[in-house]
Amino acid sequence: MGRTAFYWDERCFWHAGGNYALTMPVGGLIQPQAAGGLAESPETKRRLKNLMEVTGLIGDLDVRSAPPAGWHDLIRVHPEAFLHRFKELSDGNGGEIGEQTPFGPGGFDIACVSAGLAGAAVAEVLRGTHPNAYALSRPPGHHCLPDWPNGFCLLANIAIAIEAARADGLGRRFAVVDWDVHHGNGTEAIFYDRDDVLTISIHQDRNYPEDTGFVAHRGRGAGEGFNMNVPLPPGAGHATWLEAVERLVVPALAAYRPDIVIVACGYDAALVDPLSRMMCTAETYRLMTRRMMEVAAEVCAGKLAIVHEGGYSELYVPFCGHAVIEELSGSAKSAPDPLAEVYMRRQPPARMQALFSEMIGEMAAAFF
Repeated sequence: MGRTAFYWDERCFWHAGGNYALTMPVGGLIQPQAAGGLAESPETKRRLKNLMEVTGLIGDLDVRSAPPAGWHDLIRVHPEAFLHRFKELSDGNGGEIGEQTPFGPGGFDIACVSAGLAGAAVAEVLRGTHPNAYALSRPPGHHCLPDWPNGFCLLANIAIAIEAARADGLGRRFAVVDWDVHHGNGTEAIFYDRDDVLTISIHQDRNYPEDTGFVAHRGRGAGEGFNMNVPLPPGAGHATWLEAVERLVVPALAAYRPDIVIVACGYDAALVDPLSRMMCTAETYRLMTRRMMEVAAEVCAGKLAIVHEGGYSELYVPFCGHAVIEELSGSAKSAPDPLAEVYMRRQPPARMQALFSEMIGEMAAAFF
């Protein structure tokens, strides 16, 4: 079956946002930033790959690129009117459609490359070419609605990958576990009325978007009961995220028994991230990955694809991503977390942890 596949493409690092400061357009009282712009920059992803090169982890992987997603792939998820508008702007000077989704010239083509990496990761795992795979996709995709990009996401990468795999007869039932700190509102919306895709999102309550991601949103019609939201309060950390996976995600996957588990993997629940108020560590991501591998082994012959989403600390994302890919591949090449000790000392006190655990218990009662 081969080694863990790592899908990447240099062109994804060339995606450019507009004149932003973190998440705010520059102008008025918003000053330009000295070293950046939009929070979704290429450096977190580039530095992850660089770290893998330095440690030698990349040598233990099957490193690949993939063809861009084609028009026939895109129209299974996105209306053609939206795609034509996106491509028209992209073929000119770039622009912005939706909310917080600026792009430069060629942005449409780069977004198709990003979606193609996710599609190849899912398809080749389903084919049995690789035991599992990681797609370093950029721009990300989990916020993108069919006709309205938002939250840095221009195309719905994972949804496009699922629909392509279904069209090729590679799978019938899919599960998406989204542990990006922001609600996976795009993935949820695309599959909200369907029972052939189980969507699970663990996120900071009312971070982004502020009006989605609630426990009561369980799906509609045929999709009733096949959407699960796990909104956690600010300050939740290592133990809470692992408990949410164990008590909520694992039972849902075990009951659903998909053909593949796909993780929408953002690293923005980390303690140092500028766009969240959570307290996860690189070890949190390592152990969540281990648990996904274990449950995938039980329900779908180990078929697991991980698709990169958010995470905005240039320092810390590489260590979180390295931990995930170490675990995924079984490699002995490590990148010890330089902040592990101090971040574990900053975890919530026992009294707060007990409250978080009680909230997870309430969600479990609502779901099961």
